[in-house]
Amino acid sequence: MERLWAPWRMRYVVGPKKPRGECVFCSAAGGDDAAACVLARGPHCFTLLNAYPYNNGHLMVVPYEHVSELTDLALEVQAELLQTAAQWTKVIVESMNAQGFNVGLNLGAAAGAGIADHLHLHVVPRWHGDTNFMPVTGGVRVMPENLDETYERLRAGWVESQGTQ
Repeated sequence: MERLWAPWRMRYVVGPKKPRGECVFCSAAGGDDAAACVLARGPHCFTLLNAYPYNNGHLMVVPYEHVSELTDLALEVQAELLQTAAQWTKVIVESMNAQGFNVGLNLGAAAGAGIADHLHLHVVPRWHGDTNFMPVTGGVRVMPENLDETYERLRAGWVESQGTQ
């Protein structure tokens, strides 16, 4: 294979960047939900799709509070963070037929946090065989669904799971 086409990624490459020091999560917390791929909001946390996903349906549950340490969150925020992630695993199984999940926090840059200053919980859907030759030999992931399509699918699944519109 000489080329791998992923034209939807170009908007991230050439698109506007957040000014240095501006938190992408704090911006998403108060902005346009669809533009920021915010799927749902709760009292203490919101959920959005990862703009640079490891797999289709990769989302993050983010507290509104700008903190980097899990221990800096009140117990009710910690509880909502995990309860929301649990609800999303159910929605993703029903919407995307996920067969498993990686769920976790990368606390600090040394632990792999790309945005270390604002804690966020990753929920990454997995399927048997979703790691094929491309990551191993080519160092790339092949995403079979556009981020906008994943947003629509999961947003509809969330609304249905909540019994609201």
